[in-house]
Amino acid sequence: MQKVLFRFVKQAVSIARKLTDAALMQISDPAGNGVAGWKHAVLHFLRKHMDATLTEVLDWAEEMERVRAALALRRSEFIGPSALCKSFDRAPMAVWRELLRLSSELLDQSGHAAIDATYFDRREASSHYLKRCDRDVRTVQATFLVDTAQGAVIDVHCSAKWPNGTNIGPQVALRNAGDLLSLAADKGYDDMSFRDALRAEGVRPLIKHRVFAPYDHAHNARIDDERYHQRSICESVNSVIKRSYGSAVRARAWYRQFREISLTAAVYNVEQAVKP
Repeated sequence: MQKVLFRFVKQAVSIARKLTDAALMQISDPAGNGVAGWKHAVLHFLRKHMDATLTEVLDWAEEMERVRAALALRRSEFIGPSALCKSFDRAPMAVWRELLRLSSELLDQSGHAAIDATYFDRREASSHYLKRCDRDVRTVQATFLVDTAQGAVIDVHCSAKWPNGTNIGPQVALRNAGDLLSLAADKGYDDMSFRDALRAEGVRPLIKHRVFAPYDHAHNARIDDERYHQRSICESVNSVIKRSYGSAVRARAWYRQFREISLTAAVYNVEQAVKP
């Protein structure tokens, strides 16, 4: 257990240290507390991995000699729980998405990906969305882009408005188009403009057509079944993440919930990379 935990910490350190200086400055305390931004990121990875509170993860890390060495921190140099909480707020979603992308590189990737959405329960709906949507928002929609080789989560899009897949699919897929050869998706992503945009980027769309006419059957018959059915890998990853880390987000604010889901996916990637 200790060996796996330390391997996890080493991989988290290698990922966090690859962040750009601008991203690291967004995580670290602007007032300066002697703890670099990458160390904050590693502690957040460790917190999710150990399913611990802010206080617990700091107490454990402070008592683990090898973890202290990896973080280059002495016992007296560890930050407090409030400082760690604030660093989670300071870094925008783009930083957590970048950490997710870096974590996915620990796993083998084929370039053949699948996209699918799942839902996380909210423990408490934010007043922000209650006012804007005029309804009680009970779930967060998370759309995962997963490589089918080893199930690496490449990207995630979160929303509390449950948008249609034809609106979210292009956002997620096209910003990662340079790393993709093909994209499999169910009929919820059926849109010709989406297919055309993928082809323009050199990505083969494997998206089933909704059947309105006989020629839709012909379109579906031309799809590579073996590649298309690997879409189930994305569904499996969604299920594993929810069973391993819970199907509900703990944060109360909507923006923290989005970051929590992105961090969870990154921790999942690292755990898959270091498991025996």
